[in-house]
Amino acid sequence: MSCKKAQGFLEAHQLTVSERTDATKERKGRDAALALARTAERVIVAKGKKVVSFDMRKAPPDDDTLAAHLLGPTGNLKAPTLRLGHTLLVGFGEDAYRQVLGITPP
Repeated sequence: MSCKKAQGFLEAHQLTVSERTDATKERKGRDAALALARTAERVIVAKGKKVVSFDMRKAPPDDDTLAAHLLGPTGNLKAPTLRLGHTLLVGFGEDAYRQVLGITPP
């Protein structure tokens, strides 16, 4: 459901995705998810209205804390996951998407 909401949000704002991966076919487990997060300067995890942000340069969390936010019940990276520059946005929350993508509310 979150993937459809994210896709709808991107389409409504005429934003295109340069690279897309089907999370049902290419799963990222704990190690891959942590490695991906460590390449970002900022990791934002959204779930509805709840948003958690990590500064990966100044105050990176320990692996267990980060994994608890990145991984879903299957043990894989939550979808949708969006990378914009040095920011990794995991999950979907409209406010978080607006903030990261620089879109003002209507």
